[in-house]
Amino acid sequence: MCVSSLLPSDMWANGPDRQPEASTLWKGFNLLNKFNPDWQTPFSERDFEIMAEWGFNFARIPLSYWCWSKADDWYSVDEAVLKEIDRAVELGKQYGIHVNLNFHRTPGYCINPPHEKVNLFEDDDALKACAFHWRLFAERYRDYSSDALSFNLINEAPSVADEKYDRVARRLIDTIREVSPERTIIVDGIDVGGRPLMSLTDTDNIIQSGRGYQPMLISHYDANWVYGDGPMYYPKEQLSWPLKENGKTYDKAWLKETLDRNWTPWTKCGGKVHIGEFGCHNRTPHDVALAWLDDVLQVFSENKWGWALWNLSGSFGVLDSGREDVVYEDFKGHKLDRRMLEVLLKYR
Repeated sequence: MCVSSLLPSDMWANGPDRQPEASTLWKGFNLLNKFNPDWQTPFSERDFEIMAEWGFNFARIPLSYWCWSKADDWYSVDEAVLKEIDRAVELGKQYGIHVNLNFHRTPGYCINPPHEKVNLFEDDDALKACAFHWRLFAERYRDYSSDALSFNLINEAPSVADEKYDRVARRLIDTIREVSPERTIIVDGIDVGGRPLMSLTDTDNIIQSGRGYQPMLISHYDANWVYGDGPMYYPKEQLSWPLKENGKTYDKAWLKETLDRNWTPWTKCGGKVHIGEFGCHNRTPHDVALAWLDDVLQVFSENKWGWALWNLSGSFGVLDSGREDVVYEDFKGHKLDRRMLEVLLKYR
């Protein structure tokens, strides 16, 4: 049995039971206000205002449970922080921007260090705690339509056996749907968002989320959190797009073949794909980054996939990215990379 989950269009229309149309794609940005408890901030209305002014309709919000709970007390809840997340959901509704809440760090798993002390995919207590937090969110937002709000279960599931991820995903989906039966749920692909979890073809209203960082040598050049031979150590003067490295050519055709190979099994079953993260770190030369970005977005457009740039403001973003080779434009209290924005707007 193949899935027939759909992407929303016409936000706010006809209430929570309305089945969304497949023709309108979500396109926007990741907002990192609750990504890390050490530098969490309230959500900014200005961010939503800017996205709406530019004509984007999607905000993915990566959340660390450490912002409202504790690593050593999974069931503690800081209501004041949750109210700040409430504010983001309301700002989305106010500005016509779909909000997607993503558990970037959950009890038992995060792709980023420091790693959790137990493993979500092995430990029943961690899964129970993760389900507790998703139930908390499902109950809190049960009156919001799926046109306004979706849930993204876990950020970038690791390379585990499919049946282990399936067990976790189904537990969380069932927990949410017990409270909010019509909620659209996004499931990040397995292998760090690299490929779909095909066992979910029997589950309605599921979108699987991929990544658009291929090849890492371009997207993560000189990123200080990437280790080993590769993005950290390649000669900068040899970077280009298209890129030839070790006898291999990386270009738009390579991008399309790579993404299609990974996601065609899901789309052939009628499944929908959304690229929850993509972008280029600020150490890649700007002209190279823009040429690559244009090809990536062409592939997304040809496949009719929505997307969310990582991030709006920051080293991958169009605002305050800190690139040394960009002439920035002053824009509403930010430094705007106008050339990058123009590339995004071509595919909005």
